[in-house]
Amino acid sequence: MTPSARAYLDHNATTPVRLEVAQAMARALAMPGNPSSVHAEGRAARAAVERAREQVASLVGAKASNVVFTSGGTEANATVLSPGLMDCDGGRDCVRTPASLLLHSATEHPCVRDGHRFAASAAETIPVRTDGVVDLAWLSSRLERFASQHPGARALVSVHLANNETGVIQPIAEVAAVARRFGALVHSDAVQAAGKIAIDIATLGADVITLSAHKLGGPKGIGAIVFRTGALELVDKPLRGGGQERGWRAGTENVPGIVGFGAAAEMAHAALGSEAERLCGLRDRLEDKVLAMFPDTAIFGQTAPRLPNTSAFATPGLAAETLLIKLDLAGVALSSGSACSSGKVRRSHVLAAMAIDPAMSVGALRVSLGWTTSEGDIDLFLAAYAKALAADIHRSARAAA
Repeated sequence: MTPSARAYLDHNATTPVRLEVAQAMARALAMPGNPSSVHAEGRAARAAVERAREQVASLVGAKASNVVFTSGGTEANATVLSPGLMDCDGGRDCVRTPASLLLHSATEHPCVRDGHRFAASAAETIPVRTDGVVDLAWLSSRLERFASQHPGARALVSVHLANNETGVIQPIAEVAAVARRFGALVHSDAVQAAGKIAIDIATLGADVITLSAHKLGGPKGIGAIVFRTGALELVDKPLRGGGQERGWRAGTENVPGIVGFGAAAEMAHAALGSEAERLCGLRDRLEDKVLAMFPDTAIFGQTAPRLPNTSAFATPGLAAETLLIKLDLAGVALSSGSACSSGKVRRSHVLAAMAIDPAMSVGALRVSLGWTTSEGDIDLFLAAYAKALAADIHRSARAAA
């Protein structure tokens, strides 16, 4: 097979927009109406937004009325990770017990770790095991202690569905079961998981999940908050004013972005099973070949459930920054971690939480596949990786001599 001219293997940073999505967005751009207007043009724009709301809801097994559009995953997370998030009981008064403690996993995206709206003293980190899976025993013990020390108080637990660096999938249903025993609310950042694995919000048991379009073939700059039921309210909404999005987020809706999100969600949902199988096969082939060439390579999170498209690994004695430059020059685009941390020479907080040896983590690469990935892309990566490592190994051997 002839290798591709260039291989884009950084889909967890952003996935290229699908042609059908771009076409749907172009049609939406031509719509003149404001979705809040009552005339025919406004009603057409509103219909397009509501159709997209249904498409996004279907991707995660939710009701369309429980989907709130935002500018992306970061805004969605920052909105709900607030002490003001609370239960409402049907049509009666809300249970006004603001959350006084946030517990988030040690491997969360920076927008959760640093972007929440709790005081620093009210946020704590849930440790993970060496395979990257959250420590449920620790969570249960901490919630039990919190409940005994603060009767009637409420905690908010935030654990992502899948990690952006390693692809490790978290047992959210078990997290929710533990949290429910102590009256805690549960949020799950599902940005990396949506469109890659099947998601049913009722089965997960999380009270709220958050999504982003550009991780599944949609446009950048559009995301969503999805509630399991309509029983949550927020007293300190960041954007207030016009009452759009059921009052959760004021401001005229980004109609082209929302339409693109809906189209991408529908396409991802339709291809979910076959695409997951295809990407898993490509990922496994890549890992098998790398291990055959360099047996001392470590694949992080390999023993835990992982996304079918993601592989994080390192070969001893190599620095990721140097490797990324060499691979880019050879026509391969990938990452050493999340794109939000690119350019920063620091140890991955995800690998640190997994107790990975710093000498290994400095060489960690993340390969993430998607709808554009072909066998030729894998071939190109393998050839470039072998060449880059052979040069480094030869140089190290000469230096040692």
